[in-house]
Amino acid sequence: MRVGVVGNRDYDGLSDVLATLRRLAPELQLELAFEEDLHGLLDGAELLESPGSVDALLTLGGDGTMLRGARFLAGREVPLVGVNLGRLGFLTDIPADSVASAIEAVLEGDFVPEQRMLLAGSVRRGKKTMISATAMNDVVVSRGAVGSMIEFAVTVDGEFIYSLRADGLIVATPTGSTAYALSAGGPILHPALQAIALVPISPHTLSNRPVAIRSTSKVEITLVRGQDARANFDVQAHIQLDHGDVVCVQAAPKPATLLHPKGYRYFSMLRQKLRWTERAS
Repeated sequence: MRVGVVGNRDYDGLSDVLATLRRLAPELQLELAFEEDLHGLLDGAELLESPGSVDALLTLGGDGTMLRGARFLAGREVPLVGVNLGRLGFLTDIPADSVASAIEAVLEGDFVPEQRMLLAGSVRRGKKTMISATAMNDVVVSRGAVGSMIEFAVTVDGEFIYSLRADGLIVATPTGSTAYALSAGGPILHPALQAIALVPISPHTLSNRPVAIRSTSKVEITLVRGQDARANFDVQAHIQLDHGDVVCVQAAPKPATLLHPKGYRYFSMLRQKLRWTERAS
């Protein structure tokens, strides 16, 4: 089995996990290929050059590292396995000290596969497409550093929904519903739902509430006025917006596939991460 490895060098436990992987590789007959940022840390390591060259992708870090891995694999039917080196980790559900057993379980087919929707986003300026990007969590249109609200018009499948004055708008997948969208007061969407959430950020009119729409919809957000507005895709690609620019968002043709350990349950994960069972002392 050929496994790609991406990771975040900011985490202290990264070097230990990398050492474990390299020790296990001959024993488990694994071929490991490391992204360029990790490749320089490892003598004699193979470079990960393309998503089509691996059977699975292992991400070492937090949810941001998993999002980067999903963007790297976009359009490929290559599964993702997330090792959590951070704190919260909604997506990366394998503890760093369980890497060896998790890899063995994947090789033996002892895992729970789950598909997660991706978003295909773009920014259109006149007839020109300025940027196209994939997002696993969300596409966000927001004000910049100037500090004033922005105004934009929103349509869904060509139907005008509203004009909104706000700090911005989040277009979130079910995966992204527990990220920025949750902080902005949006609903938690179960990953099995084929839905997209539109979540205003600090709207001027309090009656502008979050809305869930079907996943086959096409959302268009047109910037009407506002200084220093921008669009970002999973906070990993971004572009400054001009008046009249249109941010287009719809479900990507192919989802991402996550491999969870046996026994994984979505609501169990939520209880743990959101501390739903904790009581005030």
